[in-house]
Amino acid sequence: MTSDVHSLAVPQRERGPLDGIGVVVTRPLRQAAVLAARIASLGGVPIVWPAIVILPPLDRAPLARVHALLADYDIAIFVSANAVEFGAPTACSWPERIVTYAPGPGTAEALAAAGVPGAHVPTTSFDSEGMLELPSLADVTGKRVVIFRGEGGREFLGNTLRSRGATVDHVPCYRRVAPQSGAEGLVEAMRERRAHALTLTSSEGVDNLVAAVGPAGRALITQLPVFASHPRIAERVREHGLRAVETAGGDAGLLAGVLEWFTDPHRSAAAPSA
Repeated sequence: MTSDVHSLAVPQRERGPLDGIGVVVTRPLRQAAVLAARIASLGGVPIVWPAIVILPPLDRAPLARVHALLADYDIAIFVSANAVEFGAPTACSWPERIVTYAPGPGTAEALAAAGVPGAHVPTTSFDSEGMLELPSLADVTGKRVVIFRGEGGREFLGNTLRSRGATVDHVPCYRRVAPQSGAEGLVEAMRERRAHALTLTSSEGVDNLVAAVGPAGRALITQLPVFASHPRIAERVREHGLRAVETAGGDAGLLAGVLEWFTDPHRSAAAPSA
């Protein structure tokens, strides 16, 4: 699978606090548009290079079975916007009795757009750990839970809910594929100093990025701040010898981290000259 640098339809860039700053967006292509537009609205230049390619599962039968039996579940959890896009049913209405959860506001917004409003979102951290701190998930004895996720997702959430008394089914609704080529444009942007920061939203994406750009590209990445939206991702960035800047979760957290970095007068040398 290729993953070239993409030009998305974003609002015309205006002058702002990120004026001229090139920010690499590594979200999967469909999710990259919102972050790219927000960067452009602040004067930045979004450079979209998806570090993960999202595809439907090879076997769609398990997802079809869950859709047919939705009314049997008490709780549904969508682990990401990708899980919503590939896992939310389109041919049937969402049962009102199901209590729905999302790890963050982006996933909740995707659910609302898919016709599943009112998703519960954690307040402490936008991840599985944050969801498990919600009082409504403290005691799930006798509840049937379905978790919509990618193939090979973490077992932590499901195992914890089982320990709290729930019956849990995982349904794979998408698969993640590493880009096999297409990083030449990204390397060129870094070499020409048009890219000044990277954003990463998954540990797998960190690995894919480093593998795709090769030794020459890795040497260029070491010169840039790498903004990571979760402590686990930041740790993986450091394991690769890169300069991690840990931010709060979601697009808002990434943007806040980038803004703080490039508006700090002590780091003004990192910004492009006017």
